[in-house]
Amino acid sequence: EGVEPFSEARLAALTGEGRPVFVYFTADWCLTCKVNEKAAIERDEVRRAFAGGKVAVLVGDWTDGDPAIGRFLERHGRSGVPLYLFYRPGTAAPEVLPQVLTPERLTGLVG
Repeated sequence: EGVEPFSEARLAALTGEGRPVFVYFTADWCLTCKVNEKAAIERDEVRRAFAGGKVAVLVGDWTDGDPAIGRFLERHGRSGVPLYLFYRPGTAAPEVLPQVLTPERLTGLVG
């Protein structure tokens, strides 16, 4: 499965189906975001682990300052990007991941 654009409705639908969901918020001008995407998120081993674990991936692009994403970030205690969240089936609150990611940290979420 591919990456889908973030919306709270889509997130609610996926978690309601009992799917694990990895959500990441990024922006074209965010250097940390881009480094994490190349070094960790967009790696084959992460894609394979997420596919095997049926992990849905949602990306919130905050490049243009989308106010809905801004409000979601604020509710999670952030004033900006990056923000990485992992929703496990059966848990209401997401796990907030560190701002610097490794492939091992992401593949370790599954399983």
